[in-house]
This record gives sequence, structure tokens and C-alpha cells, in this order.
Amino acid sequence: MKKYIKYMIGTAMGLAMMTSCSDRLDLTPENAITAEQIKEILASGDETKIDMIIGGMANTVVLKIHQIVDYAPSADGQTNYILAHGHMFNAHGNDIVIGNGSYTYWGASQYEFEWNATTGTSSVKPIWDHGYGCVTVANQLLNYLDDETVGSNKKLMDYKARALVLRAWGYNYMMELYQDAYLNGGKDKLGLSVYDKYDPAQPYRERSTSEQTYAFIKNDLNTAIQLFNAAGIGYTSDVSDFDLGVANFLLARVSLWTGDWQTTISASNAILGNYPELISEAHYGGKNTGTADDPEYLPETNAFVSNAINPEVILGFPKGLVSGNTVYSSWMNVFANSWGGYMEGFARIDDRLYNKIADSDYRKAAFQGPQSFGDYLYPGSGSPVTIQSYVNLKFAATQALGGTKQEVGQNDFYYMRTSEVLLMKAEAQAQSGDENGAKTTLNTLLAARTKSGQTPLTADTYPATVGKSILEKVQLQWRIEMWGENGREFFNNKRWGITVDRSGSTVHWYTAKQLTPAQMTWQIPENELLYNPLAVPN
Repeated sequence: MKKYIKYMIGTAMGLAMMTSCSDRLDLTPENAITAEQIKEILASGDETKIDMIIGGMANTVVLKIHQIVDYAPSADGQTNYILAHGHMFNAHGNDIVIGNGSYTYWGASQYEFEWNATTGTSSVKPIWDHGYGCVTVANQLLNYLDDETVGSNKKLMDYKARALVLRAWGYNYMMELYQDAYLNGGKDKLGLSVYDKYDPAQPYRERSTSEQTYAFIKNDLNTAIQLFNAAGIGYTSDVSDFDLGVANFLLARVSLWTGDWQTTISASNAILGNYPELISEAHYGGKNTGTADDPEYLPETNAFVSNAINPEVILGFPKGLVSGNTVYSSWMNVFANSWGGYMEGFARIDDRLYNKIADSDYRKAAFQGPQSFGDYLYPGSGSPVTIQSYVNLKFAATQALGGTKQEVGQNDFYYMRTSEVLLMKAEAQAQSGDENGAKTTLNTLLAARTKSGQTPLTADTYPATVGKSILEKVQLQWRIEMWGENGREFFNNKRWGITVDRSGSTVHWYTAKQLTPAQMTWQIPENELLYNPLAVPN
């Protein structure tokens, strides 16, 4: 029996492979006998066997958000790796410059807004498949964890909560991209086809409204929070698992997107009470311990590439956990032997934002600034490469975390951290009319980002936003604090209704086009429209 159960644990994850939700999550059918055996094991109350089969599935759901895309269309890392999506969305912004005008690296087409998001192109499918892939894995587990089966069993409560968080993640991931921002016209439009169970034979489902889809997502998260609490699963020390911190973070994000300001604030408060410490000045970005001619940036002292020294990480993963999980830190690292470094696809900051960072704000040191960095001899290369001005040192490392220079770019990665929670809370306070509350929240972040020995910066004294509205103050701090982090600027611009307009920049080398908020909404993939007779395009 043990061998058979182990086999099913492996195939349970394999069943997550899918083509589109139009197939009604129609994957390789489950073996009916195996399904019956699983139900019998659950009914038996045998903790060892339950842990082996259900625990085996539950322990791997978190990896679903961090792996290669199901049914990836090609070897193209831009769309095949989940982390690469964030980097490609970075390229769609005002604040991040990708490269120097060369077309020899990944990211150039995205930077020029040529990442075609229309229904018939291959770009739109992998992210759609990833979202519904998360939903499928979650529903497979939830099939076995109805309320009666779970009962008062704390382990099963924990497992069910994890599955609900994954399902909410998948649906929210798609809603943020495949529909207009909720507060900018999306509320009155269609959302997604919502599947609440795994059944290859279930009928096709039409697209729910955006309001219905978000209500479903919030219900999953609220239920997960209740289950985590009942199971005694709080804010765990393991940053690579689903816990109350992850569930509340997602709830805050979804609530911010939908204008539910009070829920954003309460969910943020729950997190902040358990993650009070922020990244220190010493660990904020790379610090050169070598010389100007022979720089050395150790990843062990950079909180953005080492989770061990980043007290803000709510959800993150160690390097090498799954295939492709280092592409982001590699592409963002100017010293990496990859597109972000040696191939000159440097991630640089726009001078218009750089000039807004206060001189007494130590985050300014996370960027090279207007002076040229100079030439750098990459490991294994024959000639030095000229590193341009305004490159970021936020993700700088001249060797791998715990490794060698030849492995440079292989580091830890995170999805959620405390500073973003402060920003979500401050924005919700500003949007709900609590200006003093928003200032107090923002001041917590700004005081922590003031250089040692300097007068603490505040919302009222930050030079670039003196005389600006509280919302404008919060928005600037979003741009500075979350620069280069997993496409946050792209989604904020979409949420705030801000057009990407690079005119006036001295660093952006492509300024010919603008990207409007309407163009930030991707179209439903062709596969879905072809195979689901109830599906309709945006």
C-alpha cells in the first residue's frame, strides 16, 4: 500500500497539467479506485496514512506558484518561468529601464511594448495556464477535504487552508492581468469561469462577473484564515510555506485592488503585528567590499538576494528549490552571467525617479546614479563589458549565494515582504480619508529608510512630495521601495490609471510609444475561446 500511495502523491501533482479552463479543468482523469482508497483512508482516521497521501499533496501546493509553467509553448524563459513574468512586467514601466538599446537580450521587446497580449498570441496562454493550474491543484486537494471530512482535525484544517490560499492565488493572478483594474472600469465587467471542484466531466462554465469572482477569492481567503487559526497555524518561521501571513497578505492585496479599504487595513495590521522588523541600512541592496576596479558584492549581506538576513520576508524560497527559480535574481543582477549582466540587459532606474529619492534616504545607494560604473570582467569572459550609469545595485551580487563567481545569479527569492504591507495599509488609509493615519504608517517606513545619523524623514518632509496630496506621497514611496520587485509598478500603474510615458527621461532609450492602462489588460487566450462555448472575449 505504501508504494501505491507514494505513486498517487506523485501523479496528483502531475494531474495539474492542463491546457485551458475551457476543458472544464479536464486533465488526465483520476484513477477511480485510487480516489476511493483515498476516501477510505480519510474515513479510517489513520493519521500515518492520511499524512502520507493528503499531507504529501498539501506539502507541495505552495511549490505550484513557483515552478515552470504548465504546457509551456517553447523554451522561452520569458513566459515559461513564473518568476520571469515579473521581470517582463517590470519592463512595461516608467521607472525601470531595460538594457541600453541593444536587441541581443531578453526583455527588449517587452520594454518596447511589443509583448503582444492579444488573444491569438502565445504570450497570453502560459500565464493563463499557470493561474488555472493553481486552481486545479487546489481543487484536487479540496475534493477530499469537505467540511464533514475535515471536522475538528487540525491537520486537515491546515491542509484545506493551504489549498484555499493556492486557489485564491491562481484566480487573483489572472484577474489582475486579464481584466481592467476593478476601480477603473473592471468592476462592471466579466471576471473568470469559477470552478470550485475538480471534475473532468463537469459542465463548462461561463465567466462570472468581476464582483462574483472577487467575492469567491475573498471567501477562500477568509475561510483559509479561519482554518489556520482553528488549526493553530499562525505566522510560521518557515517563509516557504502558506500560513496566516500569506493568507492575510493576499487578502490585503485583493482588498486594495477592489477598494475594500478597511479589510486592507485590518489584514495589514494582522501581519505587521507579527513582522515588525524592517531591512537594515547595512543589508539594503549590495555593498561593495572590494574596490572600484575589482568590485565584490557578497550576496550573504544583501537582503534582496538572501532570505536569511531579510526580516521582512513573508513568503519566499531558497535558491535551487525548483527549476527556473533563480531567473529573476539573475536577470536583475548587473553582475550576473546572464541577460541582466553580461548580455547587457541591465535593469536601470529612470533618472526622473532617481532624482526624487532624498539624499538622506539610503535607498538611493541601491542605484549607481549618473556616474558610469565602468568596465567589468564577467567570470569566464574574455573582455570587459561597459556597465552604464543608473544600473541598480539593489540585487547586486558578484557570486552565488553560498556558491562561486561562476554560479553568480543563483540566489534566494521572495514574493511578499513587510514594506509592501506598510504601503498597502498607508494607501488604504489615504484612500479612505484617514490622512493622519496614512502619514503615521508612511513615517514608519521612512524613518527606517533614513540614513544613520540623519534627521528621520517623514511624509511631510520628504523633499519630492512636499505640498503633494497624501495619496501622491504614498504612490512615490511605492515606486521607490518596490522598485524592480516582481512587476509591482506595472500592476500599480494599472490600478492607479497611470499611463507609461517615458518622454523627458535621459535614461530611457525607447520613448516612441506610451502604454495606457487599457493596454495593460491582456486578452483571453484563443484556446479558451475556441473550446469553451460559454467563454466570451474581454
